[in-house]
Amino acid sequence: MAESILVTIFCCLPFGIVGIINASKVSSLYAQGNYDEAQRASADAKKWTIIGLCVGFVGIITYLVVYGFAAFTLLNVQ
Repeated sequence: MAESILVTIFCCLPFGIVGIINASKVSSLYAQGNYDEAQRASADAKKWTIIGLCVGFVGIITYLVVYGFAAFTLLNVQ
């Protein structure tokens, strides 16, 4: 759950929210005795958290490259 929240805050909001939703299902499914469903919800939460983390990192790197190039270009204009 904590990882999904951190991904939501710092990386990618949509995928982090899906991770939070799936992570919140785990404990209630486990308490009901639906161990297979709880395991599946946990795996889904992990999957969406990792996807959100990867998309967030790609977005941050793209942002830095584009704006770094723009700043470099503006500094070299004479």
